[in-house]
Amino acid sequence: MNVYKLICLLVITSFAISSCNLEKKATIITTSVANKQQVSLAISGMTCEIGCAKTIQSKLSKKEGVLNAKVIFKDSIANIEFNKELTSNKELISFINGIAGGEMYKASETSKKATVY
Repeated sequence: MNVYKLICLLVITSFAISSCNLEKKATIITTSVANKQQVSLAISGMTCEIGCAKTIQSKLSKKEGVLNAKVIFKDSIANIEFNKELTSNKELISFINGIAGGEMYKASETSKKATVY
């Protein structure tokens, strides 16, 4: 009987996790063109591509409202596409500034676009 309960618990947990992922994907898919906005942020304090730039890019990609994020270490710039109903330029800047305890990175808006290598 305990094996049956364990299997049921695993199935229910799997459905719960799957439904959460589907809701997030549905939000991204249904984002209208009118709600999309792009911003380029200059990021100071990055010392390496894998430890800094990739970490910032990964964390940005997981942030609610961010549709696409690309951090280019050579240019010290992040190009971010986001849903303006779910986040804003100021929130993205604060989010980056708060990575690593708020001591390492400082973001600010820039008109430059990163070059994709």
